[in-house]
Amino acid sequence: MKINGNEIRPGNVIQHNDSLWVAVKTNAVKPGKGGAYNQVELKNLLNGSKLNERFRASETVERVRLEQKDFQFLYAEGDLLVFMDTETYDQINLAEDFVGERAAFLQDGMMVTVEMHEGTPIGITLPAQVVLAVAEAEPVVKGQTAASSYKPAILENGVRCMVPPFVSVGEKIIVDTAEIAYLRRAD
Repeated sequence: MKINGNEIRPGNVIQHNDSLWVAVKTNAVKPGKGGAYNQVELKNLLNGSKLNERFRASETVERVRLEQKDFQFLYAEGDLLVFMDTETYDQINLAEDFVGERAAFLQDGMMVTVEMHEGTPIGITLPAQVVLAVAEAEPVVKGQTAASSYKPAILENGVRCMVPPFVSVGEKIIVDTAEIAYLRRAD
C-alpha cells in the first residue's frame, strides 16, 4: 500500500532502500522557505541500524503490513529457541539474540506473537507479565528505613529484579517483561 511521505507515523513499517524499516519518531517540519517535509527516524528491522530521512508530501513510500502469528514456545536448544505455529504445527527456530535479554522470561508452553514478512520472522512479542518464583533475596532488617525501598532479588530464571522488602525467597511474584520490574505478588 502506497502512502505519502507526510503520512508516515511512528510504528509504521515501510519499504525503503530495498529494506524494511520501522518509523521510530516523526516530526513534521514547515520551514519558512521551501516545502514542508516529514523528518523520520527509521530503524532497520533486519539489522537494527538507524537512519534519519526526510520525506516530502509529494514522495510516496510502500507501507508494509506485517503478518502476526501466534506461536508456542517449546524449548531451547543451545542458542536456538524452538517455537511451534499453533495452527499448522510447523516449528521455527529463532536465535536467542533475536529475542534479546527477554528470552530469559520464556517458559515452556508460553504463547508469543511473531511478526512475519513474507515468511521471515521480523519481531517477537512476549506476554506483558509473567509469574516467577524468587530464588534469592536478602532478609529484611526491621526498622531499616522509613521510606519505601526495594532490595535486589534473583528470580528462578536467573534475572535480577528489585523487589519490596516484604518479598521473601520462594514467593511467586508477577514481573513486567518489558521493564523487568516487580509488579505485585502472585495469588
